[in-house]
Amino acid sequence: MEISAKTDYAVRALLGLAARAPDLVKVDVIIGEQNLPRKFVEAILGELRRAGIVRSQRGAEGGYALARPASEITLGAVIRAVDGPLAEVRGLRPNETSYTGVAEHLPEVWVAVRASLRRVLDETSLQQVLNGKLPAHVRKMVDAPDAWLPR
Repeated sequence: MEISAKTDYAVRALLGLAARAPDLVKVDVIIGEQNLPRKFVEAILGELRRAGIVRSQRGAEGGYALARPASEITLGAVIRAVDGPLAEVRGLRPNETSYTGVAEHLPEVWVAVRASLRRVLDETSLQQVLNGKLPAHVRKMVDAPDAWLPR
């Protein structure tokens, strides 16, 4: 799985909002803290607003804020809002794939990959990332001796 720049920027921007919740935060603060590209982040914030993850207010006192508590916003919801489904195979959802012959059981693997992504991303909230208190099953994966090794 490749985590897109769009998803990375979205999560980082949302963590900035979560750290200041419930206050409104100006785009300059969001992009300045994480050194993010303005135009890209403005577009992403628009998508997150349309998805009901952030709210915005115009004017001198305006800015962006989370639309609900950080504990209720999962990483999976953020990814889906900006990049679509968590796992696709040639534009299909894993459960929509079908093969014959030697690859007939491959869809089961693709479904398992999606399930493992869901187990991490749909069960980890912005609040948990912000405070470092990841779910136990996620922490166990992070702490595994080979987790940080490149392959």
